[in-house]
Amino acid sequence: MDVWKMSVASLSEEVLKKLSKMLDNSNHEGITRTKTCSLQVLSGAGSPGRTLLARLADRSCSLEFLLHCLKKMDHQEAVQFLTTSVVELIQITVQPQSQQATAGSRVVLTCRASGPPGLSYQWFRGDEEVSPTGSSPELVLCPLSQAHQGHFICRINHGDNCIFSQWARVLLVHSAGSSPSCSSSLSPGSVSGLHIVHQPRSQAASEGDTLVLECHAEANPPAQYEWFHNTQTANTCIRSYISIRIPCVTTEHRGEYRCKVFNLYHQAWSDTATIAIGPSSITDASWVEVDRGLATDKVALLIGNMNYIHHTQLCAPISDVHELTNLLRQMDFKVVSLLDLNWQEMHSAVTEFLLLLDKGVYGLLYFAGHGYENYGNSFMVPIDAPASYTSEHCLCVQNILTRMQEKETGLNVFLLDMCRKRNFYDDVIVQPGLVKVTANIVFGYATCVDAEAYEVKREDVSNGIFISFLKRRVCEDEKVTVMLDRVAEDMGRFEITRGRQALELRSNLSERRSLTDQIQTAECSASYKARNLQWAVAHVLPKSHCLQFDCGVKVQLGFAAEFSNIMVIYTRILEKPKEIVSCSAQLTDFPQGVDVDLKKSNQETLLEAGSLLLIKEGLPSPEAPSLYTRIRSLQRLRTELTFTVCLHYTYSNMDEEVQERQPVTIGKPLVSKLNLHEPRSDHVCSASSSFSLDSFSVTEGSSFTEGFASVDSASNTWLHYAQTGTDSSSANRQTSSRSANVPEETDCPEFFDSPEPLVASKSLPHSQVNDLNYKFSDMCNFHSY
Repeated sequence: MDVWKMSVASLSEEVLKKLSKMLDNSNHEGITRTKTCSLQVLSGAGSPGRTLLARLADRSCSLEFLLHCLKKMDHQEAVQFLTTSVVELIQITVQPQSQQATAGSRVVLTCRASGPPGLSYQWFRGDEEVSPTGSSPELVLCPLSQAHQGHFICRINHGDNCIFSQWARVLLVHSAGSSPSCSSSLSPGSVSGLHIVHQPRSQAASEGDTLVLECHAEANPPAQYEWFHNTQTANTCIRSYISIRIPCVTTEHRGEYRCKVFNLYHQAWSDTATIAIGPSSITDASWVEVDRGLATDKVALLIGNMNYIHHTQLCAPISDVHELTNLLRQMDFKVVSLLDLNWQEMHSAVTEFLLLLDKGVYGLLYFAGHGYENYGNSFMVPIDAPASYTSEHCLCVQNILTRMQEKETGLNVFLLDMCRKRNFYDDVIVQPGLVKVTANIVFGYATCVDAEAYEVKREDVSNGIFISFLKRRVCEDEKVTVMLDRVAEDMGRFEITRGRQALELRSNLSERRSLTDQIQTAECSASYKARNLQWAVAHVLPKSHCLQFDCGVKVQLGFAAEFSNIMVIYTRILEKPKEIVSCSAQLTDFPQGVDVDLKKSNQETLLEAGSLLLIKEGLPSPEAPSLYTRIRSLQRLRTELTFTVCLHYTYSNMDEEVQERQPVTIGKPLVSKLNLHEPRSDHVCSASSSFSLDSFSVTEGSSFTEGFASVDSASNTWLHYAQTGTDSSSANRQTSSRSANVPEETDCPEFFDSPEPLVASKSLPHSQVNDLNYKFSDMCNFHSY
């Protein structure tokens, strides 16, 4: 165990007293703030420093965390004292063992210790040092000779402090037929070497079964056995000398198993046994309606609300929705990702989402924003909710579940990244529709009942606590509930959120359903194609434009989807006459109602434009720059989008800048085609979206995407236009065969062979998003939803 991972409570009373005195006598800002906040200072024996240490101990904070706090306060005296004190806590985790071996063989003495960084090791035979390097935890004696006999000891050093291991004796033995080389003989009359006579076998088991793996070896001295599961020690197994026994297996027990067999002289590895874990065999197959582990399709609706009109602004939903979208796309989900929706838009988006569901489809709904829970019902708060909102101003999640069940879905997953505090303004007890007994429902709440969900604010990007841990596990090929249980365990080990936020899982999922399950479309190919087309309606980007100006400059106008309702427009100079020394194409004159931040429009990088997309520009020189403008809230666009491309350029023999303007109309891009601002009926397809699966007549083998883009990646991709007649099933094969987060640039045909295309990266521009080593100061930067 790493000593620095031990709790602050492990410090001795003497160390705590001295450390408290140093903190009390400090003039550092952090302790001054503690003095003003701690009520215990008012008592006669009060000590703000001791109070701080006690609170850290109560929260099971590690010594490493305490050291980080002291360094953050720049308290060098306390840092030095703590470091010196912890050295005394150095623990030897592996002691060297006495061994006997024949001449010419190889002997390894091992000593390992936990403690502060920078430990060094010295080996001694008696009082003579035998390790010239003085830093290795292993001492290798090979070939073994008479000079190596004796008692060995290891000294572990850290600065001026040290600790000694126990003595280990090396004894040279002589056996018949021994030679100067390493011998395989163990002792007179013994078997030769170590031989595995019974190998573990690969097998398949069902959830709930008992799994037994056996391995047996002949050796003298008798062999010892250590079992490994997926390269890790199998600690969850009941181990004996020759077998492991798992009484009740689950999907987490599947994988590869190996056994390491060893004795004093030899070591060998068994064959690899592959264990497959399937659904329980107890269920009567006569009433199982849907094939296990197969989905007829997978669709997801992701909503992130940040810019609330009457409530606290949030920062994390934009990056949380973006990252989860990318991960779900890697698992072949059709994703609709939307930011900042009012009540009508949320209601319409849910209705459109339901049109994508059908029998056997996996449906996932993720919401990040303000929320509450009353009487067991969860409510998602839209951005236009009044200050004292009630259930009539919000969307009830349980009502959405009832409507999803009407589609006979194969799996219903709700990931709610919001607070679950009681809303005292709302006394109405909502009665959602009757929930059917389907055993396919999973609720993953970011926090517990009557608790808040938090986000951590950073300088450049924010992440919600829930997504910070979920994104590490969501792509695991495990049952959904197993995956979420592991997320909950990860959150429970996070010091900053311990006692503040804990994931809660509610589920009646009886079969092994995973988000990574494959899509089986053979039985529902017609409805599958219809869903592809329905989804494609909300993800069609305008074609790239080529604008020719009178001055001879040629400008490319391209489009990218960051979310289903957020689009990035870029301009790029393709050609210009030699007499023009500087040239740029800027967008202006956007119509009223279009959400464009003018301060961040026409920027040279996507990051400066406020976008999470990251583009690597393969342009030959700064003479062909690109400018980016971000268009938000496309769901509120009621007419075709029009704007002006204003070309600014300067001739070599002129000082004054010249302008040329060209108007551009690009139609209704992305989700604007669905007219989410229009009212919807809960059970009737909207007029704007005429591809309802209940009424859409299809013919097997027909082409559904004629006139549309290929039904490609989800909302944060560059959609690449295919030729007319490409059906949606082939488009899906294209999606599955390529990397799930490689966006493509829209382009007009004449530029397909352009020698300088844009190449998109595969991740967010913020590497810090994956870093959970939050600073101590982040404790005060928590913001609840």
